[in-house]
Amino acid sequence: MGRISDQLSGWSSKRLGYWKDLRSRREERKTRSPLFNEEALRRIEVLQRDWYERYREAVKVAPERKSSFKTTSGIEIRPLYTPLNVSWLDYEADLGFPGDYPFTRGVYTSMYRSKLWTMRQFAGFGTPEDTNRRFKFLLEHGETGLSLAFDMPTLYGYDPDNPRSEGEVGKCGVSVATVRDMEIIFDGIPLDKVSVSMTINAPAAVLLAMLIVVAEKQGVPMSALSGTTQTDILKEFIAQKEWAFTPEGHLRIIRDMMEFCTRNMPRWHYISISGYHIREAGASAVQELAFTLMDGFTYVDLGISSGMKVDEFAPRFSFFFNSTMNFFEEIAKFRAARKIWATVMREFYGARNPRSMTLRFHTQTSGASLTWQQPLNNIIRTTIEALAAVLGGTQSLHTNSYDEAWALPTEEAVLVALRTQQIIAEETDVPDTIDPLAGSYFVEWLTDQMFEKALEYFHKIDEMGGMLRAIESGYVQREIHETAYRTQLAVESGETVIVGVNKYVIPEERPINYLRIDESVAAKQIERLNEVKRTRDNERVRRALDQLRWAFEHEEVNVMPYIIEAVRSYATLEEIMNVGREVYGTWKEPQII
Repeated sequence: MGRISDQLSGWSSKRLGYWKDLRSRREERKTRSPLFNEEALRRIEVLQRDWYERYREAVKVAPERKSSFKTTSGIEIRPLYTPLNVSWLDYEADLGFPGDYPFTRGVYTSMYRSKLWTMRQFAGFGTPEDTNRRFKFLLEHGETGLSLAFDMPTLYGYDPDNPRSEGEVGKCGVSVATVRDMEIIFDGIPLDKVSVSMTINAPAAVLLAMLIVVAEKQGVPMSALSGTTQTDILKEFIAQKEWAFTPEGHLRIIRDMMEFCTRNMPRWHYISISGYHIREAGASAVQELAFTLMDGFTYVDLGISSGMKVDEFAPRFSFFFNSTMNFFEEIAKFRAARKIWATVMREFYGARNPRSMTLRFHTQTSGASLTWQQPLNNIIRTTIEALAAVLGGTQSLHTNSYDEAWALPTEEAVLVALRTQQIIAEETDVPDTIDPLAGSYFVEWLTDQMFEKALEYFHKIDEMGGMLRAIESGYVQREIHETAYRTQLAVESGETVIVGVNKYVIPEERPINYLRIDESVAAKQIERLNEVKRTRDNERVRRALDQLRWAFEHEEVNVMPYIIEAVRSYATLEEIMNVGREVYGTWKEPQII
């Protein structure tokens, strides 16, 4: 274990007592009924007993549709909710007003009545030229923020000519090897006017450096850049498995990114703590909530351990959640996430800036819920998931395209996905009332259940020494694997219905046309890479990489200026990442059985 690991483990020991105290206070408070008249509650209790007698008789005549009714997290759902289920509710302590602590009802005072969520369609495929055209297409049709997807080699930090890249160049996102590729992606797109989100983790510092250099060439200072790099390496070790170095090495670079952006890039969100991929790997809603927030607390620990004050860096943390088909559970998850984050940031970390306490998040509808069978059904699924995200108070939203179970989306499918958001925004009146489901007996009860079950995970993880040690032991991965296994068994048995897959099945030969990425993309990218290597100042590249190696080897040195200089010299992504691989080594996760 290195120094960073030991510092993080120290924080987990401090938190253990806090989790116990928080649960005790919550239990004690639930003995009171601040919002409801006690006599009225007793009357409802009598009436409810009578109703349940009639309900049991009714289901004898018309049996219930299922043997049990549960959320994806295994929370048993009752047939009816009344004030008895939320008799403990304290409006000020549990809900508050939008824009006020504990932010359960939303992070901004006027929410969508003043400004709709950012409609940010995930895009990027093939060559940089392909992606540039798609970005311009989306901007022309009303998108308000760009979200950049990278191919698999880029996500791992390899160039397109690496043997490991064969067959993957440009397939699941755009291929980026040098800053030249980024110049083409953003050609004609003013970086001082457009917000950019980049879904990149292991090489996040390098891609951010590339964006900084492209902005310089446009005459835009880094201080004017707005957007997000995902950067969340913990969820990579948990779920997506795209890492390059040891956990300690990655966390050191993230710490330096946090410091650098805090000092130099006031509009940049340098980390988007991501539950999306945790959920896509098979986690339940509660697991997504708990593991994501625990990752977030770990990054707070990292920032404080580096010598920064929590209110210096925490205001620009953002989050990224999944929205899947269990409609009410998703809404409750979003509301609980805001409440938990605000509570812990204020009570445990001593945050005083309200922005440090506000959990602002991007949502993407669930890729795992999309089916290749009857793909037009996916439009309905995405609509329901998007509606849950809006009712849950998301700050930005990506809606998946109906053809994504087949391939990267076509322009037609992307346009339908964007129009889905625009119809919710402009035709339904849903955004007109802030947190419209607040006060629902069921939603408030379920929000509280999510809070309680997340606390159980927090305590268990901190007993192990914190999130990093829980990941290194394989505990978090094993929890997700077991949930995914149970979910698949439920689908195979028919207990969980997926329309068009295990019920209402019809024969299909080729239901849609879909996008194909030609293998010529790899040849074009390798040709451009070779041209850059021929025309750059290779001595400058060598010096930049040597200086970067020195910075990696000296932990007290912030590596970001050295990464930026390497990018300016047109060093390739793989050349830069290989310096880190040499210094830090790589990591193999424990076997999960």
